[in-house]
Amino acid sequence: MANERGTSAVDSEAKFDVKLEVKSEPKPEASPEKDAYETVHSKSPLFYDLYERKSELKHQTHYCPGCGHGVAHKLIAEALQELGLQDRTIFVSPVGCSVFAYYYFDVGNVQAPHGRAPATATGIKRSCPDKIVISYQGDGDLAAIGTAEIVHAANRGEKITVFFVNNGIYGMTGGQMAPTTLVGQKSTTSPWGRRPSNEGFPIHVAELLATLEAPAYIERVALSDNKNIMKARRAIRKALEIQRDGTGFSFVEILSPCPTIMGKEPVEARRYVLDKMMPVFPLNVFRDRRPVIPVGTEPPQRPVADVLGITAKAGAPGLSLPKHAHHFRDVKIKIAGFGGQGVLLLGQLLIEMGMREELEVSWLPSYGPEMRSGSAHCHVCLSKERIGSPLISHADVLVAMNEFSLRKFAHEVPSGGIILYNGASIPADFTAPDVRVIAMPASEIADKIGSTMATNIVMLGALLEETECLAPGTAMSVLEDKVKKVSLLEIDRKALTAGRLFIDEQAHIGAVSQPDGFA
Repeated sequence: MANERGTSAVDSEAKFDVKLEVKSEPKPEASPEKDAYETVHSKSPLFYDLYERKSELKHQTHYCPGCGHGVAHKLIAEALQELGLQDRTIFVSPVGCSVFAYYYFDVGNVQAPHGRAPATATGIKRSCPDKIVISYQGDGDLAAIGTAEIVHAANRGEKITVFFVNNGIYGMTGGQMAPTTLVGQKSTTSPWGRRPSNEGFPIHVAELLATLEAPAYIERVALSDNKNIMKARRAIRKALEIQRDGTGFSFVEILSPCPTIMGKEPVEARRYVLDKMMPVFPLNVFRDRRPVIPVGTEPPQRPVADVLGITAKAGAPGLSLPKHAHHFRDVKIKIAGFGGQGVLLLGQLLIEMGMREELEVSWLPSYGPEMRSGSAHCHVCLSKERIGSPLISHADVLVAMNEFSLRKFAHEVPSGGIILYNGASIPADFTAPDVRVIAMPASEIADKIGSTMATNIVMLGALLEETECLAPGTAMSVLEDKVKKVSLLEIDRKALTAGRLFIDEQAHIGAVSQPDGFA
């Protein structure tokens, strides 16, 4: 199945444009059929020159001969090239045969977990609204594990483009039944054929999404013959134009052959799409209109500083950016305790403060099903630079609200780090070499102030005083915005001050050297 260049048959069909260049008028003695045209093969500039595979396979795709993915790739590449969108495009591909897209498309590429491409695409588009973000998914991915993701992305009207390759079967993993497998169709998990009484009916994704208000464009096309492939080409281009113009969510379902898993020759597999799949999944434009968004419901498109009530303009009356000399590149903080101790809230307060001081921030919670007394912790990153991951393996600071958390997470604090422990004293058998451990009776302090609920605020004050990572004034401004009850706000104000005073007056008695990371 390979030509002289060692390229699989799908390459010649799917990865190369065939152009007919008309020569000058043929000479009278020449044969018009022989000399009037010259066939020129060229590969779209959207594809890499070489595919990053084994050395002997660099001219060869992953896709089987006759696979629809190669044709879909070609149509998407053509549209992006014609629209001049290559340098703006980010391709999101999840698990399944779709995962191979990053080997071929010379654009921005992001891999997503199984079924999660719409969620990933949503985050990318919202953070980079000027980019063309494409989610490229198969039926096992989009219509099975990813059902909720695609439905909610469409319902929100995310301004992304989704190409849904529907071949009615799990292709990569061995031919299991997919949500779109036809009634009566046999698979490795439906050896008697799909039975509606047992496995249910095939899911019609395009029709399902068309019941929602927000989508702008939904169409189903097929790669069954040249006529329908040309219709697919127009639909793919239109979907990308809709995103380029900022209209809304666009979705193209592509009925596609999978010869290997179907156990058919490529031509026969295309005929199967035409004769068997299209009657069940009729081709149609299910939605083509600009969604009507109620006036006044658009989210604020303003800088973060403005959203938080802060102006960056120097000298603006009544408003100014917080003045705080950040003496670190980044600080990683883990806060741990039992549910009900305000562990997650403390993390949220810290990232709100970080945003107000124009830092990059992230917050990653982890908690059990119990509302109270279950274990809970969160990861907080404060940085002057973009944060690569919210997950913290080694925390610069551990805030342990109880002994269980102290013992569980202390080993994650590297040499030179800090542990703030909510306890009257450090347990006698506890050791943490080269780590500054501070025990403070935060719960008792909060109780004397008026409420043990303020224990986390006492710890916040201690954290700010010990690390000087954020300004206490910023903390108070955040609390004033978050706490609406005057009596509780006054308790929090006292708790914040009490935590700072404890560190300043007691923990620093005897002058312990500051760790290098906070010098």
